[in-house]
Amino acid sequence: MAKLAVFDFDSTLMDGETIDFLAVPLGLEEQVAAITERAMAGELDFYKSLKARVALLEGLEEQKVNDICASLPMMPGAAEVVTGLKERGYTVICFSGGFRNATKPACEKLGVNADFSNFLHAENGILTGQVGGEMMYSEAKGDMIVRMQKLLGVGREDTLVVGDGANDLSMFAHADTRVAFCAKEVLKEAATHCVDVKDLREILKIV
Repeated sequence: MAKLAVFDFDSTLMDGETIDFLAVPLGLEEQVAAITERAMAGELDFYKSLKARVALLEGLEEQKVNDICASLPMMPGAAEVVTGLKERGYTVICFSGGFRNATKPACEKLGVNADFSNFLHAENGILTGQVGGEMMYSEAKGDMIVRMQKLLGVGREDTLVVGDGANDLSMFAHADTRVAFCAKEVLKEAATHCVDVKDLREILKIV
C-alpha cells in the first residue's frame, strides 16, 4: 500500500528559517525575521511576503548563499523520522516556500525522496533580489500534494503532512493525518495532532 508523507522545510525539517540565515551577512536578519513571523502567522499574503524578503537579499553572492545553506541546522530527529517513515512504506517529500539552494543538499543528506521549492535568481553569481518557482503562493502546497497523490496512487487516508505555518494550510486540506509541529496557532487549529517539542521522532509515535 502506497503512503505519502509531506514535510515543510523551514522550522520543520530544518531548525530555523533559511531566509533569516541568509539575511545575517547583510545585517538584515531582524527586518527579514519580522516579515517571516507575520507571514507564518497568516497575517501577510505569503507571495507578497516572500517577494519582499527576497528583494532584501539583492547583492548577496550566490556562493555565500550556498555555503550558508550547506550548513543549516537540521531539526532534532529529522534523519530518524525520514528513515522511520520510509521503513513504514512512506514516500517522503519536502515542500518548501523557501529555496532549492537549501532543500536540495538537506534532503539529499536526510534521504528525502524529492523536494519542491523556489529558486533565487542570480546574475553573474550575485542575487538579483528576484525569486521564482512553484512554491511561491499560499495555495501551492495544496495544489502540489494533490498532484503527488495522483502520481503515487495515494489517497488522503494514507497521507501524512507536517508543517508549522500558515502556508502549510493548503496541504493540510488534503491529508487525514495532519501534524502541527511547534506551529503557529492558525495551523494548530487545522491539525489532527500537535507536537510542541523540537523532536521530529514524536511523529513516529503518531503513525
